[in-house]
Amino acid sequence: MSAIFAGAVSMASKTQGMKIMMGSGADGATYVHGTQALDFEALVKRGGLTASRALQAGTIINAEIMGVKDRVGSLDRGKFADVIAVSGDPVADITELKRVKFVMKGGKVIRDEISH
Repeated sequence: MSAIFAGAVSMASKTQGMKIMMGSGADGATYVHGTQALDFEALVKRGGLTASRALQAGTIINAEIMGVKDRVGSLDRGKFADVIAVSGDPVADITELKRVKFVMKGGKVIRDEISH
């Protein structure tokens, strides 16, 4: 990861009112499915964001900027959400996002290594 990335994220994070978004919204051509956790890790380890702020960059901030915060971006009653679970605390160790144990998409369980 380049020094340019680290500098840009650091500068953005220190700019009052600046909102940092994460994710490509791509169709899978940009990333191999399941590797988006590397972006969260880069924002924390190379960009200097807190894990909480990096997680918000990929969820609630994206929803806010796209004008759909009332429908997605957080786990609230009436909102559409895909859910993942990991064994540890991603706020304490952002790399936990690389070890997803459970995935629910559109209300359907896609992966479940927890209940086994």
